[in-house]
Amino acid sequence: MPSMPDKLFASPKPVIGMIHIAALPGTPASKLSLTEIERLAVREAKLLREAGVHGVMIENMHDTPYLRGRVGPEIVAAMAIIGRAVKETAKLPCGVQILAGANLEAMAVAHAAGLDFIRAEGFAFAHVADEGFIQSSAAELLRFRRSIGADGVQVWTDVKKKHSSHAITADVDIGETAHAVEFMRGDAVIVTGMVTGDAPQQSDLLAVKKKTRLPAYLGSGVTAANLDKYFAVADGFIVGSEFKQGGHWANPIDAKRVERFLAAHRRLKP
Repeated sequence: MPSMPDKLFASPKPVIGMIHIAALPGTPASKLSLTEIERLAVREAKLLREAGVHGVMIENMHDTPYLRGRVGPEIVAAMAIIGRAVKETAKLPCGVQILAGANLEAMAVAHAAGLDFIRAEGFAFAHVADEGFIQSSAAELLRFRRSIGADGVQVWTDVKKKHSSHAITADVDIGETAHAVEFMRGDAVIVTGMVTGDAPQQSDLLAVKKKTRLPAYLGSGVTAANLDKYFAVADGFIVGSEFKQGGHWANPIDAKRVERFLAAHRRLKP
């Protein structure tokens, strides 16, 4: 039986393009109005759609330093407005992540904006991020999803999340962490490298695939040059830095880089 994520996408190994929303009003780096921020996000959604990606995802990555486990109503409202505009423009499956670990807020945004999935950190097991201690959220998050009638919004969750220390769970390997996500009713797992733009370890991906039936997406460091290394095993690819000018996440999307990656993806497609 196809998994829930499999039912979302036209491709069996979808490419999901990241849209890193400009710093939102009220955050330290904020410079633009919400209208201007929305306009930039919509432009990137259109570019990604025209290039041929299979899905898109929005994230408030420019909002550094991140709040831990919560954000204010101004961020929720802004992300919902932008999310709806991106979804209507892209006409593709669309996800949302709200940093850092603001999983309930992301679920509320997804439900209000008609999005399809959230990317959750701290779903199963705790870890220490640069924001501080991130506690697991699965029980509260899934009860909240049920309470607002958002059962159609999938939860994709990072395992051994990047930009974090996992010393407190050093005796639980990444495969067992992925197994816990499945046990706790997650819909997909995301495997990354140590930091943004860092490629995952092949051994981590294999360990995850061995321990869970959930789809395993790669969430950092996948490029046109290394895609073939992961293609046979991974179930999909969340691509940010590789699509940006100069390969840096903070830059605008470069259409030529997107097209180059998708050409490599098509060559590998079974």
